[in-house]
Amino acid sequence: MTALGKAVSRLLALAIALAGCAAAPAATPTGAPVATPAPAPTAAPTQTASAVPTSTAIVMPTPAATPAPAPNQALIDAAEAGDLARVRMLLAQGASPAFADGRGVTALIAAAYANRVDIAQALIEAGADVNTQDRTRQSAYLISTSDGFADLLRLTLRHGADVRSTDSYNGTGLIRAADRGHVEVIRELLKTNIDVDHVNRLGWTALLEAIILGDGGERHTEVVGMLIAAGANVNLADGSGVTPLAHARRRNQTRVIALLEAAGARP
Repeated sequence: MTALGKAVSRLLALAIALAGCAAAPAATPTGAPVATPAPAPTAAPTQTASAVPTSTAIVMPTPAATPAPAPNQALIDAAEAGDLARVRMLLAQGASPAFADGRGVTALIAAAYANRVDIAQALIEAGADVNTQDRTRQSAYLISTSDGFADLLRLTLRHGADVRSTDSYNGTGLIRAADRGHVEVIRELLKTNIDVDHVNRLGWTALLEAIILGDGGERHTEVVGMLIAAGANVNLADGSGVTPLAHARRRNQTRVIALLEAAGARP
């Protein structure tokens, strides 16, 4: 082989060697960490329906409808609401007018507080007692005296109101009416055999209450005159020994003083 041929052979061998090096993977330098390919993501194992806890919906109980009150309580409610038609319907269905709730209130007492004379009439005709008292010792009769319900008073008097009955202060209907100046109620009560000089727990008569709790105005002055005319003792003192005239003078109730002095009152 000639020198030229040998040179050509060397060049071909070199080219083949270079081509092989280019195709081979690059060598990792000694001591360098070998990169580990990241593992392919593993799919989460499929859980069976029995293994997965299912959320349980909380079913709230449906509120029960508020039951209608029993007929007896419904009767009181109707009387308080002033519903005469419902009162009559409940009475026809057998509701008892004698029933009292936890306060001791009957349907008639409820009607009295509302001054519903028509409902009171229906209840009385059904057997309600005008003298029944609640836990505060109020009755249909006594309510009429303190609140000045003259028509209701007349109704209760026609149906057996006990004019001797008293309230929580041991006061009669006359005393209650006198301190509030209810002239028409006083007039009706003085037609009965009510005790004009009854003394309540405070040591006061109707005359004393009209003076002590009155204002000396037109109504209370008229009440004082009516009580004197009915025979009230103008010298009956209170629990501390203070007379009606002395009380009137302390309050400068000039017209009341004149009435008392004319009736023989002493200081």
